[in-house]
Amino acid sequence: MDINRLRCEIIKNGATYEDVAKEIGVSTGTFKRKMKNKSFGIMEARVMVEMLNIKDPEEIFFKEELT
Repeated sequence: MDINRLRCEIIKNGATYEDVAKEIGVSTGTFKRKMKNKSFGIMEARVMVEMLNIKDPEEIFFKEELT
């Protein structure tokens, strides 16, 4: 998961963490934890894709990290 890219999409759309958290049905604190842990469910991802008009969700939500 590419958290930096997700952050960019949030900013680009003029949204806040609070806005996105409300849209996916969690508290702002829970949203921040999900960002930190890279742990969004498929329905949460779907809502964010629609809300933020993300064109290529695979690049954000399914990107593998090299370790």
